[in-house]
Amino acid sequence: MPILAMSTPYDTDLDRNAANFQPLTPLSFLARAAAVYPDQTAIIHGKRAWTYREFFARAKQLASALAKRGIKRGDTVAVVLPNVPAMLEAHYGVAMAGAVLNSINTRLDAAIIAFTLDHGEAKVLIADREFSKVVKDALATCKAKPLVIDYDDPEFAGPGERLGNLEYEDFLRQGDADFAWLMPNDEWDAISLNYTSGTTGNPKGVEMTHTNLMFESTAVAEVLEARFGDRMTSYLPSAHIADRWGCLYSQEVFGTQVTVVPDARAIAAALPDVRPTIWGAVPRVWEKLKAAIEFAAANEPDETKRQGLQWGLAVAAKKAAALVAGEPIADDVAAEWAQADELVLSKLREKLGLEQLRWSVSGAAPIPKETLAFFSGLGVPIAEVWGMSELSCVASVSHPRDARLGTVGKLLPGLEGKVADDGEFLVRGPLVMKGYRKEPKKTAEAVDADGWLHTGDILDMDDDGYLRIVDRKKELIINAGGKNMSPSNIENTIKAACPLIGVIIALGDSRPYNTALIVLDAESAGPYAAQRGLTDASAEALAAHPELIGEIAAGVAEGNAKLSRVEQIKRFRVLPTFWEPGGDEITLTMKLKRKPINEKYAAEIEELYAPDVGQAVYEPR
Repeated sequence: MPILAMSTPYDTDLDRNAANFQPLTPLSFLARAAAVYPDQTAIIHGKRAWTYREFFARAKQLASALAKRGIKRGDTVAVVLPNVPAMLEAHYGVAMAGAVLNSINTRLDAAIIAFTLDHGEAKVLIADREFSKVVKDALATCKAKPLVIDYDDPEFAGPGERLGNLEYEDFLRQGDADFAWLMPNDEWDAISLNYTSGTTGNPKGVEMTHTNLMFESTAVAEVLEARFGDRMTSYLPSAHIADRWGCLYSQEVFGTQVTVVPDARAIAAALPDVRPTIWGAVPRVWEKLKAAIEFAAANEPDETKRQGLQWGLAVAAKKAAALVAGEPIADDVAAEWAQADELVLSKLREKLGLEQLRWSVSGAAPIPKETLAFFSGLGVPIAEVWGMSELSCVASVSHPRDARLGTVGKLLPGLEGKVADDGEFLVRGPLVMKGYRKEPKKTAEAVDADGWLHTGDILDMDDDGYLRIVDRKKELIINAGGKNMSPSNIENTIKAACPLIGVIIALGDSRPYNTALIVLDAESAGPYAAQRGLTDASAEALAAHPELIGEIAAGVAEGNAKLSRVEQIKRFRVLPTFWEPGGDEITLTMKLKRKPINEKYAAEIEELYAPDVGQAVYEPR
């Protein structure tokens, strides 16, 4: 088992008689980093930096303060925090107190926050003042009456009102920095409670253990090497399992340096300062970065620089095309790419802040393989991962040098996987969750008596063990003729051909042909309108603009050319609205809520199948 075999970069330097040292727990590794490298930078936020000595002491103070307030082993502490140092302190401090952390996404509405507080039986709530309105609304309706601790970042003060009389820094000062933090009773003590975003109904509380988290960190590191001092950013929602794995568990075990970026929209600007050595993003971030690079190359005012950038991207595109086609890169293309890399691409990576990357990943949702190939063409080492909260985050990945485009790599060492008769992929091993909190029936439905987690995903596995995602089991399109299709494949193919599309949902279940609802990306609307001299960048205005409709129609046609005839989109409409993560249509991780969308836009969908093409219905061309 990797958890037993791996060593950390500072094994030989450790005083193994240090107080509280126990091997093979996340907190013990964090204690090692603080003891051996106390002056190493642990966290950066704006102009402030915290060493491991400072950071570890603050986490112990928090644990002590919680204990003094009566928090005991197994109690739940909830947090509603953005990506700030206190989020990391809370994770470690709560664990040191023997309690369970429930990190609640800041974009959730009051009703869902109230549900998670009640369902998780929160005894304490640490909440950022910026979200005071939604938190107060949640507290007014929930049955749980947690002790509320008011957080307001001293450097990035939010606009919200005070939540209570107890402020975070004052609460922290009530604790002792020499607190004798609690080790788990056993390896299966729950340490983290992660409520899945879910596409229907209330979220489920996934309980993860010390064993889950240790295995996740060390098994991933066997494939994607982690080193002490590696630099990364925390900018994805801190409540999401991806940020927890990348910036909490990895920091605990490997002593990484985390720069927190509270506003995810600022991540591109932050990368040149951080210059991460390891990094990850959801598909939409990669797609936006791709669009920004292409836009910058096309609009560079200096003609010589513009020509150079466009030449470099054209050479990169040759390499990308070979990767997409699954063909070896021709010698002449490889030689030209080496020249382009020296003259253009290496400088582009440096400008982006990605020149020191050893590896990067994309996950949480499917990504067009053309997007992965684009970045590989630029010399950015990237691989796609697959996993879920019930598997503690990443369950399959291959190093970028071994990755196969269109696959999510291989299962991590120590996991077992098999394909059921109906195509559903099953996983067994130390990453499988402890269970859903207070949901024994749903837990038994998800994890069978033999320990196999039924993932709900349809995956193919080739002879070499590489996995390819087909789609969610319950989301396959079965048309009127009985043909099974993957909506994700259709959607990714169209999106890859049309960067203007923010979100697309393919429709066609029990229908004679496929159609689509398309939504523009809110952040791209302004630049798109400005570039074309349009005064109105609203969703309503753009959705009716002939030039934009023409570009999307051409993109849909281009995407259709790569799909089989039965998969092609015959009609589409651009909705006069933007879909925000966590709203009615998409989850916080950009997964489509297909059933709610079908219900909410039933009238618009019916018009796509009317005998005559309506005013707001378009066909690809």
